[in-house]
Order: sequence, then structure tokens, then C-alpha cells
Amino acid sequence: MAIKSSAEKRRRQSEERRLRNKSVKSSVRTSVKKFVVLAQKKDVENAGAALKEMIKKLDTAAGKGVISKNAVARKKSRMQRFYNSLKTAQ
Repeated sequence: MAIKSSAEKRRRQSEERRLRNKSVKSSVRTSVKKFVVLAQKKDVENAGAALKEMIKKLDTAAGKGVISKNAVARKKSRMQRFYNSLKTAQ
């Protein structure tokens, strides 16, 4: 039976975390893109629903530590301002 090194274990753990974080980041980017596309089409009703979904995914990513809390807060603020300007322009 071979002795496993701690470096090997660390490499395996890092790879698992990288793949997990990659899927979370991908879903966040997808939800942001959905919101931006709907907002640019001036579809306020669907953009509002997409905004809620995007905020939920961002908060989940921040909770898991995939994205920093400040980056999430900044992105949520910018998107909310974009949505509010869309509603007032209508």
C-alpha cells in the first residue's frame, strides 16, 4: 500500500473545488446575461423576474465564497440601478 502525500490530497481537493466553483460562476454569468438581454430589449416585466433570479444566484455564490461579498454587492447595485432606470424610462 503506497503512502499518499498531503500534497496529492491537496491537489485533489483543489481540483474538486475548482470544478464546483466553475459551475457556480457559470450559472451566475448566465443569469446576469439573461437579465441584461431582457433589459436591453426593454422587457421590464421579464427583466424584473430575471433580476430576482440573478440576485439569488449572486447571493448563493457569495455565501459559498466563490465570489467575494463586495463584488456581489457591487454587481447587484449596478444591475438594480440599470433596472430602475429602465422602469422610469418607460
